[in-house]
Amino acid sequence: MDATLDAAVGPAPAAPAPDSHPDGALAGGESADTPAVPAQAGPVTARRAARARAADAAAAEAPAVPPQAGPGGSGPPAEPAQPHRRPVVTELRLSAFGPHRSAAFPLGPVTLFAGPSGSGKSQALAAYESLAGLGSGATLEEAFPDPRARIPDLAVPDAQRRRGFRLGCTVDGPAGPVRLDLAVQAEPTLRIVGERLTQDGQILLATALRDPGRRSVQAAWLTGGAIGVTRAPLPDDRLGTALLPLRVAGSTAGQRQVLAAAEQVVVALRSVFPCDPRPDRMRAAVPPGEGRLLGDCANLADVLRRTRHECGTRHALLAGAARTGCAGPVAGLDVRACAGGGPVTAVLDRGPGRPATELARLGAGELRFLALALVLLTGPGVLAMDPPAELLSAQQALTVLADGFDRGLDRRQSAELLRLALLSGSRGHVRLVAEVGEETAATARRLPGVAMVDLRA
Repeated sequence: MDATLDAAVGPAPAAPAPDSHPDGALAGGESADTPAVPAQAGPVTARRAARARAADAAAAEAPAVPPQAGPGGSGPPAEPAQPHRRPVVTELRLSAFGPHRSAAFPLGPVTLFAGPSGSGKSQALAAYESLAGLGSGATLEEAFPDPRARIPDLAVPDAQRRRGFRLGCTVDGPAGPVRLDLAVQAEPTLRIVGERLTQDGQILLATALRDPGRRSVQAAWLTGGAIGVTRAPLPDDRLGTALLPLRVAGSTAGQRQVLAAAEQVVVALRSVFPCDPRPDRMRAAVPPGEGRLLGDCANLADVLRRTRHECGTRHALLAGAARTGCAGPVAGLDVRACAGGGPVTAVLDRGPGRPATELARLGAGELRFLALALVLLTGPGVLAMDPPAELLSAQQALTVLADGFDRGLDRRQSAELLRLALLSGSRGHVRLVAEVGEETAATARRLPGVAMVDLRA
């Protein structure tokens, strides 16, 4: 598997030369030619020298990570240009994933994927969602429930009948741009065969599958000082970057650089909410709960009950959006609950002298519109997700993933949702990455602030 990994995440000094598999999912790809920077020079004690020699002897068994760059290999990392920026994914890379080859998609506050059927719009969003799951601690099986569907059609298995795919992203934030690249073997068994975390061309973490008989990868991450790198095995079914905060002490400048980069990536990936409202599940009354919106928005009535009491400003904005996206007069949004904690029903207030309309009587497009508007106007505390608790919500940016964003919506509803997305995106709180049809795409192309990704089959 060395050749596969070397092609995916860059060759280690002692690794064999990479093979060439035509259209192979894990063969070929971006190279990593960043040279190693010499470790810090200076007097070294006998004990440190012995440790350094032992580390050099083990280098052939682990991926190489260049020691910390900079004059003398010491000193704190450079101060970020914008220290209060929220970590966000600014690029998605699919170099061998489904129909995508060497594709890099820049992501802005509002990014829409458009193109004909089969062009890979849903595959791109699925890749983002899988990376988000891995960043949140999910296993490969959880992040890729159908891994064979992600293997490129023309991928040719190697002599051991192995096939897979590659994906990655760039996360910008207080630590600066950080790249994460991942190579996954899908056949014959699902496992990570290589991972690389880099910043400014410097490798901070590299993993490699050295022994296919073991369920682990050999990892090496930047330490700095006389030792240079730390080497240890990591599980082959979880993202190594997400495990680094548990393994790195942060006692050296190199370790602190690794921690800052890894934590930035994890924060951005954990701040993702995949959303696909299901009108057929949103019509029934729901029992009162904690008021956190599910991905299918089936508990919309319970969440409206919570927002009405806890966040009057956002609830008023949602009611204003309902006036645009729902048929007939709308004076507000309200909820009805049975005495004694019974089921909760959401209704549209039609104004004085008019009976309210239960959401169960609304059209499918109206229900999807209300659910998506609520997501764009709220935050992680109202969504069924697990954002990083160690970071203040004001320092996080929520990213909403919506495949089929405009499904079942008319032009007026789609335009209003785009307005809400641009409003939230301009404030830096909520970002949107969505797949849309051609009619919505045509409208979005005329809107400043919308990043369009036009795919062709």
